[in-house]
Amino acid sequence: MSSIAPARDAQPIVLVVDDDPLVRSSLDSLFRSVDFAVRNFGSAQELLEAPLPETPCCLVVDVRMPHMGGFECRDRLAERGVDLPVIFLTGHGDIPMSVKAMKGGAVDFLTKPFRDQDMLDAVNAGLARAAERRSASRESESLRQRFATLTTRERQVMAGVVRGLLNKQIAGELGIAEITVKLHRASLMRKMGLRTVPDLVRAAEALPSGDGTS
Repeated sequence: MSSIAPARDAQPIVLVVDDDPLVRSSLDSLFRSVDFAVRNFGSAQELLEAPLPETPCCLVVDVRMPHMGGFECRDRLAERGVDLPVIFLTGHGDIPMSVKAMKGGAVDFLTKPFRDQDMLDAVNAGLARAAERRSASRESESLRQRFATLTTRERQVMAGVVRGLLNKQIAGELGIAEITVKLHRASLMRKMGLRTVPDLVRAAEALPSGDGTS
């Protein structure tokens, strides 16, 4: 059974799932010819049983395979919270199948035999999408960690600022001095690594609901 070793660096990886060894070999050669890292799997189950690498990845998967096809494989990954950009392959495509793939967020839907450049273009788009998602995820986690350092009072002041209240209005709501609001406001902006109120509003919108900012 194939497995994925932890990546040594942030090199993107193409995950190829196809029950045809000739297709796997052809795709492996194509991707390596342009210096893509590749991991090959003979079935969807092999992929699902393998640890995924901690690096941007995209999935190239055949729609029709024994036991489990590409659509079900994608759904199983989604159930686990794994959101990989997907390029579907098929030897017998039709319009309804293509529509289903694209509505499900697929990067592309290619019919065998495909042009090498079409495949490379799709994979480049998929890896770019994966890198963007990874960057967004890191920023979201960093934001949550910074928010966690705020005191209860700083969070209350932040909520007031986000609502558009003036310092004296926040002070009136919280029953504290306006100068105290200013001190909390300066502290929370420093802890959050933000400089302007619009930045703070965007950060608040990006935080999970129920965090006390609304």
